[in-house]
Amino acid sequence: MNSVADTQDSRRAMDAAAGIAVAVTVVGWASAFPAIRAGLEAFGPLELGALRFAIAAVPAALYLAITRPTFPKPSELWRFAFGGIVFVALYTAMLNVGEQTVSAGAASFIINVSPIFTAIMAMMILGERFSVVAWGGTFLSFAGIGIIAIGESNGLQFNTGTLLVLGAALCSATNTIVQKPLFSHHNPLGVAAWNMVLGALCLLPFLPNGVAEMQVADTAGLGAVIYLGIVPSLIAYAAWAIALSRLPAARATNFLYCVSPVATLIGFFWLGEVPTLLGIIGGVLALGGVAVVNLKR
Repeated sequence: MNSVADTQDSRRAMDAAAGIAVAVTVVGWASAFPAIRAGLEAFGPLELGALRFAIAAVPAALYLAITRPTFPKPSELWRFAFGGIVFVALYTAMLNVGEQTVSAGAASFIINVSPIFTAIMAMMILGERFSVVAWGGTFLSFAGIGIIAIGESNGLQFNTGTLLVLGAALCSATNTIVQKPLFSHHNPLGVAAWNMVLGALCLLPFLPNGVAEMQVADTAGLGAVIYLGIVPSLIAYAAWAIALSRLPAARATNFLYCVSPVATLIGFFWLGEVPTLLGIIGGVLALGGVAVVNLKR
């Protein structure tokens, strides 16, 4: 009886940990959209990314040095490299450059193609199951994000920036599938730390110009880059690794539909952007779709 009770307590603890990790990820990554917009006022897109992950890489490297996690097997090295190169460096470069011409709401809509990419790949590659009801909730959320984008004054425009943000979404989805198997043998915080360090090394060529821009940046720009380095990068990436280690890939990424409504709310308080009625309706639909996917789970 005690063993059964211990198992139930363990499952509840894991569910609580996964829930907290998802919440931290959503809030952290949602806040990245207004933070990037604020940061681009003072920094170039690649310089902003280099500074952001240079800040995150320092505590991440210290964590690796102190904890000394299990070193990857030769067959796993490419998965770790993929996280740093694609999930951090390439994703950041594409998103930052794309946001120069794509509005925050439209960028959120495009990024939220990622859970659909992930669900399809998870079924094909990882053998995960996704029910008809779950697909219905997914497309309900996707429709909500689309309404948020349409509700903006500029609407959704297809240009080079749009393609770059779409590429960033594909980077995120692909990395979820590539790194998911690592969590059966490695601590998720260790995986996230390696992503930070390797990503910062990839962006290193742009760091000198970023440091030069810091010397003339205003307080708002400096605050934005420091915030990006700590919250959406160091903390949120670590939280996402924990969530992905405890939940199926398709289900975990479905929670990312909450990012756009939360980003809209944060944008209101941070940048003074007032959401439209369509934006509010879209946010409700996006959150409702997430609830449908996770119904009876």
